[in-house]
Amino acid sequence: MTRLSEDQITALFREPRTMRKFTDRPVTDDQLREIQELTYLGPTAFNSQPLRITWIKSPEARERLVKHLIEANQEKARQAPVNAILSYDKAWIDRADVFNPRAAETIRNYCTTEEIVTFAAQQSANLQAGYFMTAVRALGLDAGPLWADFEGLYEEFLAGTDEHPILVVNLGYGVPTQHPRDTRFGFDDVTRSL
Repeated sequence: MTRLSEDQITALFREPRTMRKFTDRPVTDDQLREIQELTYLGPTAFNSQPLRITWIKSPEARERLVKHLIEANQEKARQAPVNAILSYDKAWIDRADVFNPRAAETIRNYCTTEEIVTFAAQQSANLQAGYFMTAVRALGLDAGPLWADFEGLYEEFLAGTDEHPILVVNLGYGVPTQHPRDTRFGFDDVTRSL
């Protein structure tokens, strides 16, 4: 694999910030499709790809979303061109013959309890959420992840499904923030060598 240039690394990691405000420039369906495609190229356990995305684009759906956010985040979500509810699919294993036909039987033999199936879904969907944010940035868009009342979101948007929300992300073209970046831990703060 070829290393990205310093400019590319800066554009993907060093420069972007969590966006709290967005311009009214629209995000297209083609861009959303490309975000999904890039997100799903990242590795997951067993190639399971349990992340599910619910795009919130209409004003009516956005108001249904906003009531499940803390007050400080409601206006941030309202003015974003698109919001994404990221969820994990508890029924991911049902598609093992599609996402990993060579190992489908092995996967079923390993994932024998609901706890294992759910844990695997959560872990891989969390990985995919990181890929999602990276894909957004790679395509020149900005993101603003939000915490939410996930049980409320489930009841509002996903009741009766096997999908369970883990994150809300505002998407669009951000208005740069004026405050300095908060502290990031250094190598010696968070690593050890054994």
